[in-house]
Amino acid sequence: DVPIRHSRKMRQLLMKVPKAKSVGAKLSLLGEIRPSFLAPELPAIAEFSTNETMGHSADRLAATFGVTRKEQDDFARRSHEQAAAARDKGYLTDVVPVKVPKGKDFISLDNGIRPSTEQQMAKLKPAFVKPHGTVTAANSSYLTDGASACLLMTEEKAKALGFTPKAYMRAYTYVSQDPKDQLLLGPTYATPKVLEQAGLQLKDMDVLEYHEAFAGQILANVNAMDSDTFAQNVMGRKEKVGTIDMSKFNLWGGSLSIGHPFGATGVRLAMHT
Repeated sequence: DVPIRHSRKMRQLLMKVPKAKSVGAKLSLLGEIRPSFLAPELPAIAEFSTNETMGHSADRLAATFGVTRKEQDDFARRSHEQAAAARDKGYLTDVVPVKVPKGKDFISLDNGIRPSTEQQMAKLKPAFVKPHGTVTAANSSYLTDGASACLLMTEEKAKALGFTPKAYMRAYTYVSQDPKDQLLLGPTYATPKVLEQAGLQLKDMDVLEYHEAFAGQILANVNAMDSDTFAQNVMGRKEKVGTIDMSKFNLWGGSLSIGHPFGATGVRLAMHT
């Protein structure tokens, strides 16, 4: 049951209805209706204030930070290869089988992990900024369905209930960015905050898990965190966040390969070790 809205012009007209007290005023509003007003707005994954999809934002962000199409394709291919290896080693087994409506079989594995060749990925055309964009279907996280759940409590409560903790949450933060120019730069701003809370630096981390909305988006964040210029001129920091060690980064694949069900990815990221 997807919500479908009236067009913006129709909504604006409807907002005037309560102020139309007389019959003449109401008839005047009816006279303003045009056939184009009746066309509904189909649902879109777009930022409301800019009317831009995340794909457009990712393409602009990649261009801003000099991330090439080949770098994006290479990273996306890495994600699928890492996820396939993790799956084959039995690391991605925390999946509850589910039977979809009208489906005959249960789904027990993430079915979007599909390693491709460099040549196959290079054939795809830009998906958002055409014809010169660099974000394609192959280097973007695909739409997928799913859910996740975790049990979060204090260590004291866990021991009282006889539970063995799988992980400890040491620090967390929230950040908000300009939806036009910094929509997908949240990791660059959040990372130094949680590191400072924990009294650590990037080099101290053994495992790094970041959401891969788009290959261009995550690589732009990697470049931003490794830039003294961006840190000083844009973030107001004295020095860069740090250099990401890719040998510690998303080693079981990520959203590009496993998928990104909205609201479910956070738990997956927390449990990948």
